[in-house]
Amino acid sequence: MKRVVLVSTYDLGRQPFGLASPAAWLSRRGDRVRCLDLAVEPLDEEAIRAADCVAFHLPMHTATRLATRMVERVRALNPAARLGFYGLYAAMNERRLRLLGAEFVLGGEFEEELVARIHREGPLSGIEERPGALGEPGGSASGPGAPVPRLSFITPDRGGLPPLSSYAHLHDGSGRIRRVGYTEATRGCKHQCRHCPVVPVYRGRFRVVPRDVVLADIRQQVEAGAEHITFGDPDFLNGVGHALPLVRSLHREHPDLTYDATIKIEHLLHHRQHLATLRETGCVLITSAVESIDDRVLGLLEKGHTRADFHEAVRETRAASITLNPTFVAFTPWISLDGYRELLASIAELDLVESVAPIQLAIRLLIPEGSRLLELAEVRALVEPFDDGLLVYPWKHRDPDVDRLQREAQTLIQEGLRRRENRRRIFARVWELAGRALGRDPGRIPTGRRVGRAPVPFLTEPWYC
Repeated sequence: MKRVVLVSTYDLGRQPFGLASPAAWLSRRGDRVRCLDLAVEPLDEEAIRAADCVAFHLPMHTATRLATRMVERVRALNPAARLGFYGLYAAMNERRLRLLGAEFVLGGEFEEELVARIHREGPLSGIEERPGALGEPGGSASGPGAPVPRLSFITPDRGGLPPLSSYAHLHDGSGRIRRVGYTEATRGCKHQCRHCPVVPVYRGRFRVVPRDVVLADIRQQVEAGAEHITFGDPDFLNGVGHALPLVRSLHREHPDLTYDATIKIEHLLHHRQHLATLRETGCVLITSAVESIDDRVLGLLEKGHTRADFHEAVRETRAASITLNPTFVAFTPWISLDGYRELLASIAELDLVESVAPIQLAIRLLIPEGSRLLELAEVRALVEPFDDGLLVYPWKHRDPDVDRLQREAQTLIQEGLRRRENRRRIFARVWELAGRALGRDPGRIPTGRRVGRAPVPFLTEPWYC
């Protein structure tokens, strides 16, 4: 029996699946597991001192940077504990994590291997376990491009996590606030968008979680008070033959439960005939990584859609009475001041101001270790050496005014959110800022053709990296 502390530093305001799932595997093995979600609770120093192993879940960039800052404190409390990291960003940042003292670093489909590493006696040999360099065939078992195992999934154990009331909620558009749960029906993704953090680990592969496991996880969250479920799959329609029977079963069991999912623009159009089924089974919100309205940028990112496709997806989701929540990488090396103003105008003309979380208007392209963006010669020529503190390859725009606009937009948005300004007010302020950056009168914000604007559903914790 091992005493294991699993740590999450940030998971988009969700009860961490990345703690609940391995907790179930470890508990089944007979281990004593303590889950710590530092986004909503303080570090339990006594648990750290008593631990045989401390493992951090790193699903995203922000979580990884926060975790690296915690290592020194954990080591000071318990220098003898084994230290490990797992998740998408663990695999991508293995070199840096090893330097921090990690004895093991695991990427996708980590549960079984996590149990094995924790129970392995003697020192872990780390990156030398397999020949070859990180990311190459035969390289580290955890690094980018490593094999993705097929697991026999079990129901996550959420008993040791803070209550759902501690996490993000859904404003459903009718004035009601719903308590939100979270699960995953698939993991990985069959697409290989250049900038996506899933790609270096899964390389176009995805894994299906059995329907009974997903439904059991949702059932326990409903019993704990969940009124809405977020499906956190990189793309919910990667396996449409799995997704549709799942949501039909879900709706039969929980007819009042609503849900949201992430779906590519490409899939929204290819599977448009199924949007009605999604709506009928409780889908109220679809997040889609639009990223840009510039077809050249979309091509460089290999997104699989065009600006026209985005417009069509807006029409299709509206026709199905599902709110589309577009996300953007507003600032890339290829954007211009005029291009940014055009992005804002398009959002307004499509009547999406209420649907776009303000932070999306200031997101800057991240280029982490292993990113497929580094396949592009123009990106390799642009980036500076890897920054171990920021965990990215820094880059500067050829026009300093664009970088200045990004910084000012981010500050303005953060201040607006602190003042609890609504999305329209913050958008108007960003519109004015973009106009000033161009040295011209901002003019009136364009308006779309829709008559009357009902409130749209949105999650209180917006998506970002």
